[in-house]
Amino acid sequence: MLLSSLVSLIYKDGVTLELFISGGVTILVGLLVMFFTKDHTKEMNKREGYIVVAFGWLVMTLSGAIPYILTGSITNFTDAFFETMSGYTTTGATILNDIEIVPKGVLFWRSLTHWIGGMGIIVLAVAILPLLGIGGMQMFAAEAPGPSADKLHPRITDTAKRLWLIYFGYTVAETILLKVAGMSFFDAINHSMCTLSTGGFSTKNASVAYWNGQPIIQYIIIAFMFLAGTNFVLSYFAFKGKVQKIIKDEELKLYFKFIVIFTIIASLIIYFRADLTVSTIEHPMVWGKAESSFRHGLFQVISVITTTGFITADYTLWTPFLMVFFFGLMFLGGSAGSTAGGVKVVRHLLLIKNGFLEFKRALHPNAILPVRYNGKGVTGDIVFNILAFFILYMLSFIVGALVFSMFDIDFMSAIGLSASSLGNVGPALGNFGPVNNYAALPALGKWWASFLMLIGRLELFTVLILLTPFFWRNR
Repeated sequence: MLLSSLVSLIYKDGVTLELFISGGVTILVGLLVMFFTKDHTKEMNKREGYIVVAFGWLVMTLSGAIPYILTGSITNFTDAFFETMSGYTTTGATILNDIEIVPKGVLFWRSLTHWIGGMGIIVLAVAILPLLGIGGMQMFAAEAPGPSADKLHPRITDTAKRLWLIYFGYTVAETILLKVAGMSFFDAINHSMCTLSTGGFSTKNASVAYWNGQPIIQYIIIAFMFLAGTNFVLSYFAFKGKVQKIIKDEELKLYFKFIVIFTIIASLIIYFRADLTVSTIEHPMVWGKAESSFRHGLFQVISVITTTGFITADYTLWTPFLMVFFFGLMFLGGSAGSTAGGVKVVRHLLLIKNGFLEFKRALHPNAILPVRYNGKGVTGDIVFNILAFFILYMLSFIVGALVFSMFDIDFMSAIGLSASSLGNVGPALGNFGPVNNYAALPALGKWWASFLMLIGRLELFTVLILLTPFFWRNR
């Protein structure tokens, strides 16, 4: 917040003091809490880890809403909470009708919520908590994306620091490339933070479609969305020169194949059936129809798979097939260990492998046929966990859509809202599609969407386990 107040001062947008006060209030509350809890035990087990993760995100969201309210950018508390939750969970859904009139300091804070949430507020805290005498393994296990926390280093704090260093490096690299490609520095740094976090907030009302006349900008964003959707552990291996580990990674190979196949399908249908002059906001065919069809197809496929949510066109106008097609991609997600939301590619991979093995087990009931991933056998516990997660995810989606429909929201909009909120995608369908926002959603609908964003970002179990009676029973 203090950094945002500095940005506000540089651009003289008139909200420097309000942002500074927001930072001051947050620091004061934090210091008071530290003071009153300094004598408490600093040992923490798995149960406390879950509590700290879930409530940590809620506290961060409440404090993160202060700049919106004090600056008057968002006057309604529900809207401010929704925008902040959407930021920290890297969903990218917004209630702002005119983004471009919002003060630059506030826009920077808005993008910063993405960047902080992208790698996980708690992963960042893991690098700091040891200074207070607290071990952070329980929290990393509860918060780290994917079915397991893949450690790079025996000390979890070093793991967090390495991940953040890579994350920061990618953000700087994209900022420089976007600036060279023609973006202003302010737009470049904001879009870089929102790309690497797979968030999707933009500084423009038209999102990345604003630069439809500059394809090179969109190709740079495509490249970094792809990187953000891969496991950051693989980036670490790449920088260490361990190329074989990257080449042999089954999840990365499937992630890449998905993107190639889905891009070919989308591009061909756009080229032969869709009208780009209607669906794109401006400059529909800069380098010819073939290139434009390929670029828009590739951009939207990666944007939805990685749950970034940037748009270059209204893909709901690209034939009914493509609308359903992109709706389906909302359930895919990026790689485990990435900043992407969704189910994650590795879960789909292991579900598919286990499904095929069930056919073999039916024919050979006495055979021992373990699911293998990257050449290693996967334990039954992990397979059961993934099956439970998938069932819980689909049930959450169905219940989510049912609740949205109670607010008199039509069927298409309700299922789109549920899938998008739970998967942290951003754009939905119907009245809340790519070129619309969430301002028209009723107040209760915004609170429900915020809840879905939270459980989706923290991978269901971390939050839902707190709603079970046995979690709170005495040991």
